[in-house]
Amino acid sequence: MNVVEQVLAGSKRALARAITAVENDYDEAAEIMQQLYPHTGRAHVIGITGPPGAGKSTLTDKLAREYRFQGKTVGIIAVDPTSPFSGGAILGDRIRMNELTLDDGVFIRSMGTRGSLGGLSRKTAEAVKIMDAFGKNIIFIETVGVGQSEVDIIKAADTTIVVLLPGLGDDIQAIKAGILEIADIFAINKADRDGVERLNTEIEMMLELNQTKVDWRPPVKRTVASRGEGLTELLNALEEHSSYLHNSGQLSIQRTKRTRNELLALLDEKIGRYVLKNVTASGNFDSVVAAVERRERDPYSVVAELLRQVLR
Repeated sequence: MNVVEQVLAGSKRALARAITAVENDYDEAAEIMQQLYPHTGRAHVIGITGPPGAGKSTLTDKLAREYRFQGKTVGIIAVDPTSPFSGGAILGDRIRMNELTLDDGVFIRSMGTRGSLGGLSRKTAEAVKIMDAFGKNIIFIETVGVGQSEVDIIKAADTTIVVLLPGLGDDIQAIKAGILEIADIFAINKADRDGVERLNTEIEMMLELNQTKVDWRPPVKRTVASRGEGLTELLNALEEHSSYLHNSGQLSIQRTKRTRNELLALLDEKIGRYVLKNVTASGNFDSVVAAVERRERDPYSVVAELLRQVLR
């Protein structure tokens, strides 16, 4: 059997190989995705995002265990930052979930951002599809520690949990526009700390001003993930949001928008590579760069001219 047949047959080794092929743009990557795509669209994808130190990995670990108790299979994609200097990543999030690696119903994959902004790896969406085709019921995407603008998780997840923690000083900074608008559920983790009431109140106040979510008001749940506290309430909120998505038709709307964005992103990537390859292969690109540097030509007219030459 080829790798696609093995993935569909339930081989975890083939699952790992397929993700590696796609992540590294191997020659067979496009064919793998083409063959697996008809088998996708069944998993519930849950995004876990929030600032560094909020306890995202611990919360993901505990939620995964709860879903396993329910008999559901789980995939986890843990995204770690890649060094802009060495190009390497520690991929340490999965260390916190070490016990889950012994569970045959759980598959954990660490991915470096590889320079991508927004809190995700460039190949996260493809990894989700491969796990989906493999048959995982629940797929978690844990982002890198994000700030106010790293909101790409909304493009990949059906339900997004924004994890916050009290006691960081000006708590309102953590829930400004971007982060506030992507949250389907807020989880105040480490809720045994001082400042939890203040943070809870500030989130509720911000939600009163937020007009983007009319039919679904993001609930605010308190957890102490390290002790397993508040997980039942958080799981109930996840199930309620899943039911809302299906009953309201929002799931179909979200996924249609996601498909549109994926097509545009693929077009952008393919066209960018094609243009770059043909421009740099022309032989006179260095002389054009030198002319722009000497201010003999301007970059705007040069780019327009190069595009006409390459895309005609």
